[in-house]
Amino acid sequence: MGEIRRVIWIILDSVGAGEMPDADRFGDEGANTLVHVWEKNGGLNIPNLVKMGIGNISGVTEIPKEKNPLACYGRLSEMSNGKDTTIGHWEMTGIYSPNKFPTYPQGFPENIIDDFIKKAGVPGILGNCTASGTEIIKELGVQHITTAKPIIYTSADSVFQIACHEEVYPPEKLYEICRIAREILCGEHAVARVIARPFAGEDGSFYRTSNRRDFSLKPGDNNLLVKMKEKGMEVTAVGKIEDIFAGSGITEAVHTKDNMDGVDKTLEYMKKKEGGLIFTNLVEFDSTWGHRRDYKGYGKGLEDFDMRLEEIISSMKKDDLLIINADHGCDPTFKGTDHTREYIPVLLYGKSIKSGVDIGTGSSFADIGQTIADIFGIEKLDIGSSMLNKILI
Repeated sequence: MGEIRRVIWIILDSVGAGEMPDADRFGDEGANTLVHVWEKNGGLNIPNLVKMGIGNISGVTEIPKEKNPLACYGRLSEMSNGKDTTIGHWEMTGIYSPNKFPTYPQGFPENIIDDFIKKAGVPGILGNCTASGTEIIKELGVQHITTAKPIIYTSADSVFQIACHEEVYPPEKLYEICRIAREILCGEHAVARVIARPFAGEDGSFYRTSNRRDFSLKPGDNNLLVKMKEKGMEVTAVGKIEDIFAGSGITEAVHTKDNMDGVDKTLEYMKKKEGGLIFTNLVEFDSTWGHRRDYKGYGKGLEDFDMRLEEIISSMKKDDLLIINADHGCDPTFKGTDHTREYIPVLLYGKSIKSGVDIGTGSSFADIGQTIADIFGIEKLDIGSSMLNKILI
C-alpha cells in the first residue's frame, strides 16, 4: 500500500465540465466551460492536462483522450443547492448547503444601506445595483472620489461588494467597513461574501488592484479543515481559500495577485511544508475571464496553468498527492455573466496512487474531502464517499 503524507489541492476556479442534470433549475442548460473554451479557441495547448486524462472525463468531449492517462480522473456532482464559490468549496470539505444564499438583483433593502452608512460612518453610498465591477468604477469612480461615498454593488452571486479608490479609502480602511457590512448582513440577509474591491488610477483609466479581500460567512466546524487543524495537522491556504472559509481551520495563509502568483506561492510552500494540506485557489479563471465572458483569456489561462503543471509535478515527493478540480462552472461562451451549474472535473496524481483509473461520476464534491480525511485518518465527514480504495496502489 502506498503512503500519502502531503496533499497539494489546487482549485481551478470555475473550470466546469458540463451541465448537471438539474441545470434547467438554474437556467444553465447547455453550459460546458471546459469544452466550450476548447471549441471557441479552436483547441488549446494543454498537453500536460491531456496526458493526465482531462479529455477522458465523461462529458469532456472534443478534448483528446489519452490512451494511458497519468492521473485518476472523473467528475463530481454538486449535492448542495447552489453554483457559487462558497457553497462549492464548503461542500468539498464536507458541508452540505440545502439553501441558496440570498441574492439582490434589485439592490439591497433601504434598511440595510441605512444601517451600513450609520455604522461605517460614511457620507452615503453610490450604486446599490447589479453591475460589472469594471464598468461601475468607470461610471461612478469620479463621483466617488469627489464625495467619498463608497460604491456598493452586487451581481448574480450572493455578494455585497464595496469599491473604493485606494487614495480615498486605503485598503485597511476599506477592509474595516467591509467587516462592518459583514456584521450587518446576517439572518435573512446573510450573503455568502462581502467583497472589498479597491481600485486605483484616474478618470478614464481606473483599474482594480490586487488588494481584493473576501469576507465570507463562517462555515460550520464539522468540516475537513477544522478536523485537520484539531488533529495538529498543517492546513496551508493559498489565494482566497482563507477568505472563503473565514480563516476557519487554516493554520497559515497567503493571498495572491493572480493565477501565476498562486502557482508560485504553492511551489514555495511545497519546498517548506513536509506534510498536511496545501490548499490553493486560482481565481482568475472565474473573476477575470469567466464573468467577463472572455473565452480567449480563459483559454490562455488554461494554457499558462498547463505550462506550470509540469513544474508542480516535478516538485512533488513520492508521498505527495496532487488533486486538481473546479468548484463550479462559469462558461465564458454562455449567456449573461453568472456562474453555471456544472459537474466539476477532478484529477488525482501521485507516486502512491494508481494511474488511469476512471473514478466515474461522484455524487458530491465532498468525495474529495472524504478522500483526504481517509488519507489522514480523520473521522468521517457528514457527506461524501472516499475514493481512496479505488486509487491507492
